[in-house]
Amino acid sequence: MDKIKVIVAGPRGKMGSEALRMIEKEESLDLVACLDHKYDGKNISEFNELPALDALIYTDIEKCLSEVNADVLIDLTTPEFGYLHTKTALQHGVRPVVGTTGFTDVQIEELSQLAEEKQLGVIIAPNFAIGAVLMMQFAKWAAKYYPDVEIIEKHHDQKLDAPSGTAVKTAALIKEVRESKQQGHPNEKETLKGSRGADYDGMRVHSMRLPGLVAHQEVIFGGEGEILTIKHDSMHRKSFMSGVKLAVDQVMKLDVLVYGLENILE
Repeated sequence: MDKIKVIVAGPRGKMGSEALRMIEKEESLDLVACLDHKYDGKNISEFNELPALDALIYTDIEKCLSEVNADVLIDLTTPEFGYLHTKTALQHGVRPVVGTTGFTDVQIEELSQLAEEKQLGVIIAPNFAIGAVLMMQFAKWAAKYYPDVEIIEKHHDQKLDAPSGTAVKTAALIKEVRESKQQGHPNEKETLKGSRGADYDGMRVHSMRLPGLVAHQEVIFGGEGEILTIKHDSMHRKSFMSGVKLAVDQVMKLDVLVYGLENILE
């Protein structure tokens, strides 16, 4: 079986470096290049803290995709660059697997149309941890019976977006089955602005940012005389790599954009 040729965008980041370690261990994957905002022309093997893989770094995605024969682009950067990288990869016939959150609905629709036009698969996942995906699905199931719900997500203090893509995705899944309602006392007042969190269709979403955290979420349902909590914790970024590998394998079989890892779980 031919190896899947992979480019990693953001190789020196915490998620990107874990992706390199995953690729190093997987016999079915071959790292052919990396995209970074600096160190153009250097080899990944020159960085002591990274796996000793033989792949050049490019700072120009157009040049990279023109010179390198690749099947999949794994993007673990930021929403701004993730959108640009995804669009450019599709234009060059490369399938994107994107772990960057923060895409707008307009961007998702544009990329979806481009994927269909090019007949190429795209997977955009707010969370690659399979446990987190199951947590979201369990929450959707529970929301059929418990419409009063709040979401608390906790991440490291270097995360750019709030709430997290996982929290937004969870709220969207719950909205599909939950009758819209405004929670809390009808006359409640915030004595400190923002203390009740963001309002998503009447649900409340809270974000915590602290050093020492990685990625954590609780979905708390309230009922008469009971509380149901569905919780997931990622203690290390290794927890995301099984989902990244699954997405790389599955994107090769797709010709449309898929948003959310749950849509490729069997």
